[in-house]
Amino acid sequence: MTAEKTIESFLKELFSKSPVPGGGGASALGGAVGAALGGMVSSLTVGKKTYADVEEEIRELMGRLERLMGQLVALSDRDEEVFAPLAAAYALPSGTDEEKAEKTRVMEGRLLDASLVPLEIMEKSLEGLEIVKILAEKGSRMAVSDAGVAAQFLRASLGGAVMNVYINTKSMKDRAKAEELNARAKELTEKGFALADEVYGTVLQKLI
Repeated sequence: MTAEKTIESFLKELFSKSPVPGGGGASALGGAVGAALGGMVSSLTVGKKTYADVEEEIRELMGRLERLMGQLVALSDRDEEVFAPLAAAYALPSGTDEEKAEKTRVMEGRLLDASLVPLEIMEKSLEGLEIVKILAEKGSRMAVSDAGVAAQFLRASLGGAVMNVYINTKSMKDRAKAEELNARAKELTEKGFALADEVYGTVLQKLI
């Protein structure tokens, strides 16, 4: 499990020719780093007299970020779990019409699973960006640059995961379902990138 690996062991696996972890798992882990950085900004804000008027709100956001961090780490593992059955499906026999039909049926289910995981990574990353936006505005000014970095990690998570959606939906025979997933992925990307850019602008204004 990703949570039990050292950073070094995860990176070595990622560096190797092993198909997992891959881009999806790395995207999820990047999002978890972003959530953790947001948690740090929260931790540096609560308990300070200067931010007493927002302390209750920041504590609530801190709890959400902690949950998001755990969920994204779990999604890194889940991304690996759905890849193996998909890879196996490509090797199914297709010599007869019956075999072709069965292979298509199995492939559709596994391509869907492999699309839904990165889509969930995107949803969690967008939620993280929504929280970090608030932290960049209301959190400790001493940690505003960390809020900006958090947003960039979450942006990368979202942008990486969307490519893992598209690579799977591209192979789906059910084009209506594929386009439904693609539309949701596009919506999440546009919202998330706009938020990340807004946070970047907010942070720069406070730094320069």
